Amino acid sequence: MAISSLPHLFFFYIVVISVHGKCLDDQKTLLLELKSQFIFNSSRSLKLVGWNNQTNDCCNWDGVECDDAGHVIRLLLQDEAISGGIPPTLGNLTNLVYLDLSRNFFTGLIPSFNMSKKLTTIDLSYNSLLGSLSNFHFEGLPNLALLFLASNLLSGSIPSFLFGLPSLQSLDLSNNQFSGQVHEFSFVNKSNLVDLDLSNNLLEGPIPHSFFKLHSLGIIRLSNNSFNGTFQMENIRSLPNLESLELSYNNLSVDATNMGSSSYRFPQLLALIMDSCNLYGLPVNSSAFTKLDVLSLVSCNLYNIPPFIKTISLTLKYLDLSRNWISGEIPSWIWEIGTGTGIPYIALNLSCNMFVDLQKPYNIPTSLWILDLHSNMLRGELPLIPSNYLDCSNNNFDKVIPPDIENVPRRYLSLANNSLRGAIPISLCNAKNLLVLDLSLNHLSGDIPHCLFENMSELGVLSLESNNISGDIPDTFPVNCSLQTLDLSNNNFGGRIPNSVGYCKQLQVMNVGNNKFDDSFPCMLPLSLRVLVLRSNRFRGEIRCHENWPSLQIIDIASNNFSGNLHLVNFSSWRGMMQESGAQLNRNHLGYTRDNYLPNYYLDEVTLIIKGLGLTLTKIRADFTSIDLSCNNFHGEIPDAIGDLRSLYLLNLSHNSLTGNITKSFGNMTQLGSLDLSMNQLTGMIPEELARLTFLSVLNLSYNKLVGVIPKGRQFQTFSDDSFQGNSGLCGFPLNISCSSADDDDGDLSPQEDENVQSKKEIEWEYVSAALGYVVGLGSIVWLLLFWRSFREKYYGKIEEVVEDIIDARNQRRRRARIVVRNQGRRK
Repeated sequence: MAISSLPHLFFFYIVVISVHGKCLDDQKTLLLELKSQFIFNSSRSLKLVGWNNQTNDCCNWDGVECDDAGHVIRLLLQDEAISGGIPPTLGNLTNLVYLDLSRNFFTGLIPSFNMSKKLTTIDLSYNSLLGSLSNFHFEGLPNLALLFLASNLLSGSIPSFLFGLPSLQSLDLSNNQFSGQVHEFSFVNKSNLVDLDLSNNLLEGPIPHSFFKLHSLGIIRLSNNSFNGTFQMENIRSLPNLESLELSYNNLSVDATNMGSSSYRFPQLLALIMDSCNLYGLPVNSSAFTKLDVLSLVSCNLYNIPPFIKTISLTLKYLDLSRNWISGEIPSWIWEIGTGTGIPYIALNLSCNMFVDLQKPYNIPTSLWILDLHSNMLRGELPLIPSNYLDCSNNNFDKVIPPDIENVPRRYLSLANNSLRGAIPISLCNAKNLLVLDLSLNHLSGDIPHCLFENMSELGVLSLESNNISGDIPDTFPVNCSLQTLDLSNNNFGGRIPNSVGYCKQLQVMNVGNNKFDDSFPCMLPLSLRVLVLRSNRFRGEIRCHENWPSLQIIDIASNNFSGNLHLVNFSSWRGMMQESGAQLNRNHLGYTRDNYLPNYYLDEVTLIIKGLGLTLTKIRADFTSIDLSCNNFHGEIPDAIGDLRSLYLLNLSHNSLTGNITKSFGNMTQLGSLDLSMNQLTGMIPEELARLTFLSVLNLSYNKLVGVIPKGRQFQTFSDDSFQGNSGLCGFPLNISCSSADDDDGDLSPQEDENVQSKKEIEWEYVSAALGYVVGLGSIVWLLLFWRSFREKYYGKIEEVVEDIIDARNQRRRRARIVVRNQGRRK
């Protein structure tokens, strides 16, 4: 958990106070010229769409601010769905002070801004800008204080001149593709840099010592690169203003052997995050750490708890020793962390280690808000956590909690993925202020206490996945239910889905798959629903719901007894699967949030079945979409309305009794990557519209009654005969059945079209090869996945990264292809 407080930087973000004088004619002309050069989606635009000649004073246009002389000094066009390159006309706004073009779809190179010499802020983050950086881009900008280029596709080395720009206070180059070594530089006395973020790139080599001569630095973020060598912790002695140092997930070894001097203090350090750092030489003498609030030693190959932590535990607010190899008992002294601070919102994360028990006697303080012990080897009965910790209703926390925090302590408790047994204790019903309760992947049994939901109106996440719990779900959800995630999958629950779950108006994820529920489709589920999994139960009947789920992005009701016509399903209401192709790429993940409390600490997960293999997404991207209606008794034709789901990525309608033709509306689903219509009664020819889906990498039309020639070109040339077998009337490649009326070549394709076809083949072969490699790899490591827990967690994490990379690559290529086509159309 990184702390990124920069109170001394706030004044740089103060809005420039400007007087809206009447816009000068030349400024208005430049803005209208700029608008004409921008390619933007007028249905999404809130600012550009309103710029026109009918409005005399352009200083009153949205996104435009002027000085008292009528010159444009601020241009704020963030999130306007603008694509294409940045027009050079922008440089003619020579009085510009503040420029924000973030969260758009800009491509191409970064232009030079040297004509706008008054610029203090440039924000081009969250676009798709390419190329490298040089002096050409920012020379002659003596007042530039804030430069934000994060989350683009920038590459090459990071030029050292950036660190010496005389007025630069904040530099964010994170989430790009910068590579190579960051070289030492000599102009350290000229720099006023306070905030430096180079995280999530491809940088390598040693961390330059020059960084630690920039005495004004308060935040240094270098995580998720390939920096190597030994980092001497004593380097930070020269940074009196240092608040946060993040070195996580590199190839570093951190040497702290020279940090034991009692003469040194961390006067302001709020976060010391050294994940995956091969830490050694930590001092036992703790006097150098007396101001340390946050200590994170994740993935540091620790085999025991460093002794110095015991002596500084009273001052800590956050201790994270997760993903190490620490075994034995959790020491009783560790529950004293933070008790000397007088501030109760402290956190302890000991997850992903090898702890087997808690040293007795132990007294978990009620001031501990976050307790994460998941993925250890804890054993015994579940009443591991004392009832006084869970029931905090009688404590007077309002006396010590800062006024900007609500005066009731709320807790995050995870004991998931251990070897705990027994029934869910009734004492949990007293935990009225639990926000997250994760008891998944244990050996719990018995029923859910009926009082559990009734008394826990604050509960945001309940996960009991993969236990042996049986019985019915109590129909006791309160009217003020706050649940966002309910995961009861892989248990022995039966009966019906209670009607009172409809009270949970914030419910986003409901997973009851792989149980014994015997019920009709739960139409009472709230409009907020985003993920619904009913897989492998005994649900039955038609899906006749009057409710709409506009945010729905994943639905899996496979392997049940649902029946009826798919025309009864209101696909048109699932607007979460209808995002426009130009919508902003969303890298956020579904997880628990409650008024920004514990952001991203709990991330939802779901297991999907793709080509018969279970794929667990430990992180669900907010733009990932999937429909699985397979293995039911649906009949009738595939409705045309399903083609309205333009952003759908996975669709499985296999193993039903669907008839009629394959709808041509599939051609509208331009983001479709996997389609399975196998084991139905579909007739007619394969529509050409289906063959034009350029991102389709998985296809199964086998065992239907399809006839005619398999369409040529595009993706269909990459699929094997398995995709079409069991259709006696089909002919042509890749089946070894010739068609008398079929042409064996590419027909009348022009050279340019033929080149595009071959290009698309190559692109999709990457996906096919990746998929085949993944399948082979999965088969070769089944034993490790079954019997080595730590390997299993890392493995599924890597799978999630691969899935995200595939989706990102697909989206980026789609956007580039769309821009090329649009530009060709404009030229014509």
